[in-house]
Amino acid sequence: MRIEYINPFVEAAFNVLKEVLNADIKRGELYLKSTSQPVLGVATIIGLAGDVEGRILLDMAPDTALKIASAMNMEEFKVLDELGKATITELANMITGQAVTKLHDLGFKFDLTPPSIVTGRDMVISDSGVEALIVPIQLPQGKIEINVAIKEKA
Repeated sequence: MRIEYINPFVEAAFNVLKEVLNADIKRGELYLKSTSQPVLGVATIIGLAGDVEGRILLDMAPDTALKIASAMNMEEFKVLDELGKATITELANMITGQAVTKLHDLGFKFDLTPPSIVTGRDMVISDSGVEALIVPIQLPQGKIEINVAIKEKA
């Protein structure tokens, strides 16, 4: 996986999260993860197709999702209802949109699927043997992992 694909997502995540949450955020150490590992409990998935194929996962614990949805809507969420899920999906849209704009400006051509959100315990996302690069981000609301599994089309 080329770093040129990763940096725009990291930069976009920092820019968007800092803006919408009005908070200090910190990036953890990048690491690789088998794509058949469990996710944290609330994940948005955005597929990529074109010059590259794969997906971007915005992954977080349910408690973190509640706190982020609460902060973005300026009201407290006790459960991740439809508005809460829509808020987390929009967050993924904002991050991905900013990153893809930058990648298109660099000459990369690909399309995106609309974000889907999945919630639940013990979920596993599997991507036909592509390793994912994980970018952990620490927020006052908890930890988010930007999980990027992209490969160039053969």
